[in-house]
Amino acid sequence: MPTDPTWLTTRQAAELANSWRDTVSAGRSATIGSSAIRTWASRGHLAAAGLDERGHPLYRLADVARAELATRARALRLVGISQN
Repeated sequence: MPTDPTWLTTRQAAELANSWRDTVSAGRSATIGSSAIRTWASRGHLAAAGLDERGHPLYRLADVARAELATRARALRLVGISQN
């Protein structure tokens, strides 16, 4: 576990993004798994801020929040739902 609580592992980032989406959508949203976090990173939506002791990526809390918000907004636009 990282010593700085604002740095998250892939699993921690997925769990946190899920809790945000559940709060915003009253539990009716798609689940975000570790694979989604890795996809966000591979597509350039989320950059690793460092590596843990095993060489696995660590993400900043604020970066995860921005990536989650951006992907949620994109998904809602694709299905024709306004966020206003």
